[in-house]
Amino acid sequence: MIKVSRRCIVVAALACPLLLANVSAFAQTWPQRTVRLVVPLPAGSGPDLAARLLAERLAPRWGQPVVVENRPGSDGILAATTFLGARDGHTLLFSFAGIISINPLIYDKLPYDPADVVPICVMSDFFLALAAAPQAGVNSLDDLVKLARAQPGKLNWASSPGLPRYVFTTLLKEAKLDMVEVSYRDFNQGGLPDLRAGRIQAVATGLPSVLPLVQSGGAKLLLLPNRERSKLAPDVPTAREAGFPELTFDAVIGVFGSRDMSAEIRARIAADVRAAAEDPVVNARLLSVGAAVRYGDAAEFASMIAEQRGKVAAIQQPAR
Repeated sequence: MIKVSRRCIVVAALACPLLLANVSAFAQTWPQRTVRLVVPLPAGSGPDLAARLLAERLAPRWGQPVVVENRPGSDGILAATTFLGARDGHTLLFSFAGIISINPLIYDKLPYDPADVVPICVMSDFFLALAAAPQAGVNSLDDLVKLARAQPGKLNWASSPGLPRYVFTTLLKEAKLDMVEVSYRDFNQGGLPDLRAGRIQAVATGLPSVLPLVQSGGAKLLLLPNRERSKLAPDVPTAREAGFPELTFDAVIGVFGSRDMSAEIRARIAADVRAAAEDPVVNARLLSVGAAVRYGDAAEFASMIAEQRGKVAAIQQPAR
């Protein structure tokens, strides 16, 4: 048995508060240099704008530049590997949840460990939409379901990549519909014109992408999969309001840190993001790109991610 002197115990007891104080002090003095926000989407996208709004407000609070670095493509894999490859304590990931909720389900092997990507906080919820071609003659999702059941295998659908595709495949599975998926290299350049022309009958995509088409009479909005209605389309029901609660998905965007970042620094970041999210200017700008501020702490973010993972996993299971 190892004997420990009373003097050692006293010294250790005195040292612990000092160590904790040093950790807390380091969190308060962080960052010491430029902070990078890695974004898995291209410049000009809604999440990119959200990241830049956030960077503008964090820089004066932190006393250091905050720069946005776009790494689009590959379902966020490039952004995740760029973020985790830095390991410098000053690189954060500003991303959709799919990097750790969906990718592990659809890729046999990832070049990163999802457990290394730690949720810090949610900043916003981006609005998705299900829309139909005018030629389909439907005014609600219930109408589309009835039409698809009357013409199995005859109707076409498409989606932008990521979460919108899982929204539509959930509809197909839950309603037991037989529709043909049409894939596009660039959904906005191919799918939306085909929707207007009636070559495809329904789509799932981001609300901002399809809204101009709706406003010009080239598409009909059926519902929003989000939990709340959007001020950009106040008359369009949510999935729950339309009678399809299983289509409710959180298209949340938030901040992630690495696993080796201290809890104190993550808490500091979360508090500062919350302060930025409460800025009325940020709220207004996010609304203009089809999003709403929806702040959530680390625990709430983790819960949203777990819920999303569970829904996507259920979609991938064979129908009974």
